[in-house]
Amino acid sequence: MSSQDTLSRELALRIGLAARALPDTDARRLFNVLTQCIGLPITEDKLGRIKLKTFKFADEGEFSDMNDVLLKKALHILKSGAETDTVLKPVIDAYSEDDMPGSVRIAFASNDGINIDGHFGSCSQFMIYQVLADEARLIDIRSTESPVGLEVDDKNLFRAELIQDCQVIYMASVGGPAAAKIVKLGIHPVKLPAIDPIAEVVSQLQTVIADTPPPWLAKVMGIEVNNRFRFDREATG
Repeated sequence: MSSQDTLSRELALRIGLAARALPDTDARRLFNVLTQCIGLPITEDKLGRIKLKTFKFADEGEFSDMNDVLLKKALHILKSGAETDTVLKPVIDAYSEDDMPGSVRIAFASNDGINIDGHFGSCSQFMIYQVLADEARLIDIRSTESPVGLEVDDKNLFRAELIQDCQVIYMASVGGPAAAKIVKLGIHPVKLPAIDPIAEVVSQLQTVIADTPPPWLAKVMGIEVNNRFRFDREATG
């Protein structure tokens, strides 16, 4: 940090905390990206004006391979000073149906909005992401609470219909009858063996989409792929 004598202790702390939020990144690496991104001196005003795309592709695309969710978290820390241990409420991105041609819409059963930690029949919300190989957006957060005054006879069907515009749903667990209702609506259910962060699963999906999608994913994407390999996570249903 000696290259900027005027860098305040507060900003240096933000850079250090933000670096910890990014994989394989230390304060020096992040500082170099910021220098290319906004120039010297680094100020709070400049940090506040950084856009995600600029941040991602600065310094010849140093962070271009990183998941957008993680980059947004680092930007939040840089701009607000929030510590990395703080659970950041995900922010819904603006989205129009023609924004991401060829993308897949995926639901994640979640209770905390960060991890795939929900059972299909009891999770508090579905986090809805639009995913391409090089872009991912959180486009909606759908509460599983039934509207006031509405009597729900079939809770599992009600929940499945909440996400019927999605091609895939990831969850921590799901029962057989519920999985059947999901499949009947044309949604591909995937049950994970452990609780994983949504950001990590989205990043893995992007890698798979960019390479050779497995049969089940190629099918929901509506593409034909030869010599497909099996995804490392088994789907239910």
